[in-house]
Amino acid sequence: MDSLTHIALGSAVGLAVMGSRTAVWKAALWGALAGTLPDLDAFIDHGDAILNMTRHRAESHALFFLTLTAPPLAWLVARLHGEAALFKRWWLALWLALITHPLLDAMTVYGTQLLQPFSDYPFGVGSIFIIDPLYTVPLIVGVVAALRLKSSRGLRWNAAGLLLTTLYLGWSAAAQQHATTLARSSLQTQGIAASALLVTPAPFNTLLWRLVATTPTQYFEGHYSLLDASPRIRWTAHDKGAALITRYGQEPSVARIAAFSHGFFRLSQSAEHLFVTDLRMGQEPDYTFHFDLGSSAARAPQSHAPTLQSQRPDLATALPWLWRRMWGEALPSPG
Repeated sequence: MDSLTHIALGSAVGLAVMGSRTAVWKAALWGALAGTLPDLDAFIDHGDAILNMTRHRAESHALFFLTLTAPPLAWLVARLHGEAALFKRWWLALWLALITHPLLDAMTVYGTQLLQPFSDYPFGVGSIFIIDPLYTVPLIVGVVAALRLKSSRGLRWNAAGLLLTTLYLGWSAAAQQHATTLARSSLQTQGIAASALLVTPAPFNTLLWRLVATTPTQYFEGHYSLLDASPRIRWTAHDKGAALITRYGQEPSVARIAAFSHGFFRLSQSAEHLFVTDLRMGQEPDYTFHFDLGSSAARAPQSHAPTLQSQRPDLATALPWLWRRMWGEALPSPG
């Protein structure tokens, strides 16, 4: 999720656990710091664009390492504020603020390595977009109310914000399951023998869902809104680059993206350069993670660093399409 959401969630958790035992500003401040701490790994350069992508949300988001971080951080905070008697409470508050960060991230599609150092499996439920105002705003309202009112009433507002956002996450998972069921039925009806299916929300909402189904040679993209008048899904077929995958699939950069994306990727070639694209984030024809791996000659010594070539949509076209399609208007996909 975005940094503002993590700050708000960390503050809300800190306030909920500390309650009136300490000043509300202390609980909100330290909760916010703990809530955003895991994302400091974004400042680490691992040497190339693909490593930077796949090593983000790794050790810094691991439940094991964050659990080890909580006690010394709590000791520091308790000592700094002369609240040694509250050490255990600070420990609980900061531990929850730390671990709710990766747990929330795991609800997005990106991939969060919760079980490092024991496993590098990237968890990604994919039921919520990385920016969703309906999740973030109640948290902010609750935290601001707690800071302004400075009373049990303010803390109740904060608790209500946490409850609403938790229920919203539950709603997102239920909506995703509904869209998944319809997508599988649609694929079967239309005779598409998909080997894998991705269902994830379009930006900023949980009404419109983007669907990606893969076969050995193609991937199919579709959209479904919970407000559509008909459950029929229009699928568009695209080349996956099967021949290129057979030829280059074992190259380290390609294999890394293949594993990290759970197989939702494509290979393409242009001007002798090989490109690998993560199909999970973005939509046709624009993708967030589109990498230039270089020419065959450049890749041969394995010293060429892949570069990120993000493909950004025209917002003047994409946002109106998103808004109208979200409300159930039958529109062709932008790509």
